[in-house]
Amino acid sequence: MSHDHKAELDRHMAWFEGKLPPRAASGVAWLRKPSSRLVRIPVGGLLMVGGVFSFLPVLGVWMLPLGLILIAQDVPVLQGPIAKSLGWVEQKWLARRERSVR
Repeated sequence: MSHDHKAELDRHMAWFEGKLPPRAASGVAWLRKPSSRLVRIPVGGLLMVGGVFSFLPVLGVWMLPLGLILIAQDVPVLQGPIAKSLGWVEQKWLARRERSVR
C-alpha cells in the first residue's frame, strides 16, 4: 500500500513540477532524485522551521507544506496524507482553471 502512495505522490509532484518555470522545475527534479536524499531531508526540515516563523519577513506559511512534501519523499507515513492533499489541490487548481476559461 505504501508503494501506491509513493507512486501517487510522484505523479502529483511531476504535475506540479510541470507548472513551474524551467529553472525551478529543474531544481525540484534534482531534489526529488533518490540520490539527493541527504540534501532533501535537511532542506525540508529547514523549510518547516521557516514556516513556523512565518511572522518574520521573507519567511512564510508557504514553507511548511513545501517542507512536508520534501520530507514525505522519504517518510512512508507521510506519503498517504501528502498525496491526498496534493490530489485535492490539483483538483481545485483544475476546477478553478476550468471556471476561468468559460
